[in-house]
Amino acid sequence: MAIQWTRRTLIGVAGASPILWGQTTQSGAAPTTRPLKIIGVACSPRRDRTTAAALRACLDSAKGFGPHVEVELVDLGGMKIPGDVAAGVPLAPGERDDFPALGAKLRAPEVGGIIIGSPVYFSNMSALCKAFLDRWMEFRSTFALRNKVGGAIAVGAARNGGQELTLQTIHAALLCQDMIIVSEGGPTSRLGGMLVSAKDDIRGDEAGLATARSLGRRVAEVASALRAGGLSS
Repeated sequence: MAIQWTRRTLIGVAGASPILWGQTTQSGAAPTTRPLKIIGVACSPRRDRTTAAALRACLDSAKGFGPHVEVELVDLGGMKIPGDVAAGVPLAPGERDDFPALGAKLRAPEVGGIIIGSPVYFSNMSALCKAFLDRWMEFRSTFALRNKVGGAIAVGAARNGGQELTLQTIHAALLCQDMIIVSEGGPTSRLGGMLVSAKDDIRGDEAGLATARSLGRRVAEVASALRAGGLSS
């Protein structure tokens, strides 16, 4: 039986996971849903550093939401993503462009959630993150990412180092794609994952890691609810 979605049911989706995966229907059959994949994209020019580590914690939590959830980390470190292409500037002869393969990955129908992670540079996202999101211009003509669930993580050098503004600017870009943006969920329900990197290490930031884990679960929770009979992606 399809779920009838209203604003109230969407707001109350935090309590929906037992309905989706922990209970059976009145007929005794377990509810089913399409495969669900959540992708985390680390937008740091430094490959496999703290932004990627924060996303791993986030994705591990998402995967733990249920056996139906698959996750993948995409690390943009070392990749070439020319942002000017979004403005119609052609690639230079021989110039490398790694975005087309990433675009195909993100628009795949099994992808229900996308989590963007960025280091904080001067209170905002990295240049690589901005170029990556600018290239999402190709999704806008058909709104290929519409109703996919979006979340964001920011890693800074200080507790109040610009993480909130970074999350807000990432959210703004995702909203332009008609995505469904979530916070880390209750009980704190802040903007998303906010972490502090001390000497290139986030392992000591338990509070920040908790926000990353909560975000991962929240993205999996809402994406699962949508796949079980709500909005189509």
